[in-house]
Amino acid sequence: MSADSTAASSAGGTDVVENRSPAIEERPQRAPGAGALGDTWISVKRWLVKTSRNPFVTFTSLVQPVIFFVLMAEVFGAVAGGALASAVGTDVNYVTYLTPAIVVQSALAAASISGIGLVIDMDSGMFEKTLASPMGRGAMFLGKVFAEVVRIVVQTTIILGCGAVLLFLETGDGPGTFLETGVAGFLGVLAITILFAGAFMAFSNIVALVTRDKEATILIANSLTFPLLFVSSAFLPLQVLPDWINTVATVNPITYGVDGVRAAMLGEDVMTVVDVAAFGGVWNTIVPAIVVLVAFNVVLGAIAVRLLHRASRAAVQ
Repeated sequence: MSADSTAASSAGGTDVVENRSPAIEERPQRAPGAGALGDTWISVKRWLVKTSRNPFVTFTSLVQPVIFFVLMAEVFGAVAGGALASAVGTDVNYVTYLTPAIVVQSALAAASISGIGLVIDMDSGMFEKTLASPMGRGAMFLGKVFAEVVRIVVQTTIILGCGAVLLFLETGDGPGTFLETGVAGFLGVLAITILFAGAFMAFSNIVALVTRDKEATILIANSLTFPLLFVSSAFLPLQVLPDWINTVATVNPITYGVDGVRAAMLGEDVMTVVDVAAFGGVWNTIVPAIVVLVAFNVVLGAIAVRLLHRASRAAVQ
């Protein structure tokens, strides 16, 4: 009872009248967190520590893209030479053409399982504990995303190094031929890859929050995302693929991710699904790619944060 409350008892002590102050009727206030940046940094550190304690997953996620890269370069490279020459000319080796596809595929694989950590937290009760903390809901989501970004940056750097080595072994060309745009192109590849992965991390976390099941999250994320790789410009030029694939590729975010990375590597306008000429040269590919990927990030990220808020209210009830 607050100090403002008054009580009056009857002479017999049986009737008690209380005048409660408005403060008693107010709902409990949520404690302030460490601020948006502080909450996000705490969340990033937590997920990085959790990842470092599972070296098998970390090692596999870094080695698997290299294995895929070598196998695809050998298998597809043996039959794609003619199609590549007719579409983009003879100046671009298939190893260079394939590298953006492997970069995007690896980012997609890492992003697609991003929601698994959330489901494990739900099963262990850690998710409810985090919801009961003063940490902001947006910081919970961003912390998970930024921790995944660290792994994707390392993955992408390894893949680019592997591509340079493969090209040298196959043709004798140096890194300058493999990544014609130099350091600026390398930073551009990282930026577009992170932007691309962010959209699919949000999608994976949406699936995790809706299903709350590890197997369902893996199956749904993989069944919806990996087929999209084959209806995009990832492995072969769209000019040599059927018309219906070109139609699907126009609304496929993987097309914009792959073309954006490829343009950053080659320094050329490589986009064929939309005809943009307003920015000039390589920017005619990079600007539309960034616009489309930012739109996917905003929409899917907003849905993920909204589902986190809803999960928070359900936990309180």
